[in-house]
Amino acid sequence: MSNTPSLGKSMGAAALLFNKSGEILIVKPTYKEFWALPGGGIEPFESPTEAIAREIREELGIELAPTHLLCIDYQRKGNAENLQFLFDGGDLDKSASTRVRLLRKELSAFRFAPHKEAIQLLSPLLGARLPYALSAKCSGGCIFLEEGRTPLGRSHETDNESRSYH
Repeated sequence: MSNTPSLGKSMGAAALLFNKSGEILIVKPTYKEFWALPGGGIEPFESPTEAIAREIREELGIELAPTHLLCIDYQRKGNAENLQFLFDGGDLDKSASTRVRLLRKELSAFRFAPHKEAIQLLSPLLGARLPYALSAKCSGGCIFLEEGRTPLGRSHETDNESRSYH
């Protein structure tokens, strides 16, 4: 057991949003190298569902309530810990897609990408998390991850090689 004090746990929430073709909405932050999913940090005394609804409203300019929790991912970096909640935001109809208004100080672009392409464009950790979340969406379940992987070392391919995600 280390005597080094922890910097505490932070939390974040993101959402998977889909178009009618099943592609995933990804956003390009102005302050990061990789594309991301819509979302952000959870404020003190804010629930993860409240946070993702707020982040979607702030970042994309649309009102949306998450429909299902898909994944919780525990991360540790140095003395800091983080919990990431990934929600299913559902399908955006064409009118919602045309109403997207980016928060320009944080996001420079958005687009819909097929699953495999989205995995390549996202950060390595978020890209690792995505197949598990898509599998959970198919099964109606929720998965717990540590650093983008299952704690028992099972991969998303083990049980879902032939599964369609949407």
